Amino acid sequence: MNNNRYMTIDGIPVEINDEKNLLALISKIGIKMPTFCYHSELSTYGACRMCMVEDQWGTLHAACSTPPKAGMEIRTNTERLRKYRKVILELLLANHCRDCTTCDNNGTCKLQDIARRFRIDGVRFPNAASEPEYDNSSPCITIDHNKCILCGDCVRTCNEIQHVGAIDFMNRGSKMKVGTAFNIPIAESNCVGCGQCSAVCPTGAIMPKSYVKDVWKCLEDKDTIVTVQIAPAVRVAIGKQMGIDDGENAIGVVVAALRRMGFDHIYDTSTGADFTVVEESAELLEHVEKGENVPLFSSCCPAWVRFCEYKYPELMKDVSSCKSPMQMFAAIIREQFKNESKKHIHVALMPCTAKKFEAGRDEFTDKDGNRMVDYVITTQEFARMAKESGILLNNIEPEAVDMPFGTMAGAGVIFGTTGGVTEAVLRRISEHKNGIRTEFQGVRGLDGIKEIDVPYGEQTLHIAVVSGLANAEKIIKRIKEGEHFDFVEVMACPGGCINGAGQPFVHSEEKIARSKGLYNADRMCSIKSSEDNPLIDTFYSGMLKGRAHELLHVEYKK
Repeated sequence: MNNNRYMTIDGIPVEINDEKNLLALISKIGIKMPTFCYHSELSTYGACRMCMVEDQWGTLHAACSTPPKAGMEIRTNTERLRKYRKVILELLLANHCRDCTTCDNNGTCKLQDIARRFRIDGVRFPNAASEPEYDNSSPCITIDHNKCILCGDCVRTCNEIQHVGAIDFMNRGSKMKVGTAFNIPIAESNCVGCGQCSAVCPTGAIMPKSYVKDVWKCLEDKDTIVTVQIAPAVRVAIGKQMGIDDGENAIGVVVAALRRMGFDHIYDTSTGADFTVVEESAELLEHVEKGENVPLFSSCCPAWVRFCEYKYPELMKDVSSCKSPMQMFAAIIREQFKNESKKHIHVALMPCTAKKFEAGRDEFTDKDGNRMVDYVITTQEFARMAKESGILLNNIEPEAVDMPFGTMAGAGVIFGTTGGVTEAVLRRISEHKNGIRTEFQGVRGLDGIKEIDVPYGEQTLHIAVVSGLANAEKIIKRIKEGEHFDFVEVMACPGGCINGAGQPFVHSEEKIARSKGLYNADRMCSIKSSEDNPLIDTFYSGMLKGRAHELLHVEYKK
């Protein structure tokens, strides 16, 4: 054994390879260290001190920020460390609103889980945060400052992954909290509603805003027709709530559960994505033929559109005028039900918190001020609704979506992963002029930035696929420095909608499974390209005749 490559953990020799910290090495031997502030995708913060280990000389080290060294000997579970962790947990709980039974995060709370792990059966210190301190101003997220444990996960996500910088630490000592500049309500800040802060929050201090109670009321009303559309990414994430593997296609189970809840008509947003492909590909070709120096940016992601409005308003003219698939489909569904005598409520089941903001934008209302989408519920909210209904998701038979919107192409299904929009558009263009020959593999994968060159006639299209708003900024900087792109797809959430803030939270490996699950669903679709969906011709020659631009496009107000 080469001792220059080994260290000892709890008496076990462990080989050091490329692990950047002790935490990664400890996990290799099957030990799960308690952490609040560590995420492999974020910078190391080392604030919670729960992952402390003890070396052979009795010195304590934070496993998340200490690199492994050959010959080092550490222990992860001594009496001293157990007492240390319990005191930290008691102090956190003393400064935490402990209304666990009424918290939406109950059962998935990391603080609750670790407190149970270390058998915290009492807190010796008085509770300094017994009353909620809400910021309920945003349509996307809610914030309860008295549930915050100052781990900094949300701050680093907002600054490092998204480059939004809407929140940061403010004040000092016992008055420290996470907040906005000048402590203004989050809705008045530059928050784009992506919700990635809520995705990484371990305690439920930041949560997606819920409209479940409103939806239940609509479902109870016998004089109301309630329709719902299901986003492509939902089908590969709900498995985490069903006891099946992440990435398994559970769309049939979702449909069956929604029908049991009382929804009258259930549709798949993938159908709406097919209309998006047709419209956006035509817009791209027009953009290319004009010889524009600035690329056409995709418009499917509402958090990206909001980010562009805030930070790069001069680029808004180059953002596609196509509505998102949710809004395109909602406009078509509204037309379908406009002559009904009963009141019509339309709900969207989405992986995204920013969709809640998009639903309320003035641009997506009719001439009477009525919303195209009345309520947006997330995958997590749907799971809670199913649980509240007593529906056992792993014990019901799958069912099909309703007609007349019952067919969709695989191109629409893959919208839920980064690169899916681009691949769907390329499939359309290749059929449109037979000018492109590509395997489309260059746009697949979860890298934050992907670039491909695609031959088109006598020219080459330079395309970028971006996820994570920090990566969008990198591409924008290159564009402003003179680099040419013809099309740029942007998704605010790393990996795309499969990692939306409304989905059950997962780490990198599970994101891969979800992306693969959408491509598997695409493979099972007999229709691959959106224009081959028979609904397309039917609606363009009928409902959309002479009205396609009116119903399927949008002009964002300054």
